[in-house]
Amino acid sequence: MSNSLFRSIAVIGFLAASLACAQEPVQNIDRERHGNLATAQKLVREAFDRLTEAQAANNYDLGGHADKAKELLRQANEEIKLAAESANRK
Repeated sequence: MSNSLFRSIAVIGFLAASLACAQEPVQNIDRERHGNLATAQKLVREAFDRLTEAQAANNYDLGGHADKAKELLRQANEEIKLAAESANRK
């Protein structure tokens, strides 16, 4: 197998795994009820989108760090949603 073909297969596999792991953060907090939390969620989404752009600009070769950051952003987004739900119960 040629070196370039192997790299292409590896990149395709990496991209498929990245898409499966890093779900895009959703914006699902009521801005009227929790303006600050909704804004935080919006900023998480913007950071996620910038990471995606950085990956594309660097041929998806960022040592896995951008994918890790995207996963952490997804987790932060979920915690923000849980904070809003907690405030709703008060």
